[in-house]
Amino acid sequence: MSRKVRTTKKIFKVFCEGNTEYQYIDELRRQKKLSIVLKPVNMKGGGYSRFLEQVQIDGTANCLAKFIIIDGDRAAADHGEAKQLAELIKYCSLQNENGKTPHFLIVSHPDFEYIACLHTPGYTGQNVKQYITKELGYRSLDEFKADTRIYHALNTAPNSVHHMLASLKKENCLILNPYSVNQKQYEITVSTVYRPENSGKNASNIHEFFEVIHCFEGNIL
Repeated sequence: MSRKVRTTKKIFKVFCEGNTEYQYIDELRRQKKLSIVLKPVNMKGGGYSRFLEQVQIDGTANCLAKFIIIDGDRAAADHGEAKQLAELIKYCSLQNENGKTPHFLIVSHPDFEYIACLHTPGYTGQNVKQYITKELGYRSLDEFKADTRIYHALNTAPNSVHHMLASLKKENCLILNPYSVNQKQYEITVSTVYRPENSGKNASNIHEFFEVIHCFEGNIL
């Protein structure tokens, strides 16, 4: 009688800052039953360097890819933060060049609140804070950030992730991660492209996160 071969399930690791990002991705993970492990990063007192520290010390066993999801506003406003971001970009790029576990650096400028607004048909570039409080019905930005059902709010008609993805200005992205996927072998090949000329432009490459997860998990887009 042959012995059953035990297979180890591959996972995606997602490093994110901010309560809003965590709540959004956590609810997405639970609703779609995705193989995602969330790794929240406290940036207070460390900025982007805290991300670099956490990503470096985190293991890679059974990890199909790491997604490092950050806001770009710090780098645009502070030279010191820009240098720290450059170090994070360099690290991710080296991991990908050397064929290590794929590192997808996802940069949204100015922040995830901008991405949230893109989920709604009424957003056409207005001030993010004012739009959230006047059009989305939150009394303050803090109330918005504390909403544990933010994924539900942003994906209830007419709002949707599809609208957000269609509204992204990919040509303005600071970072792009060209990738190829081998679904049968559970392999991802990725490279990191840094486009400093786009620093400070409203954009995000968060579409890569949704696309890659969808390739392996399905039922996400």
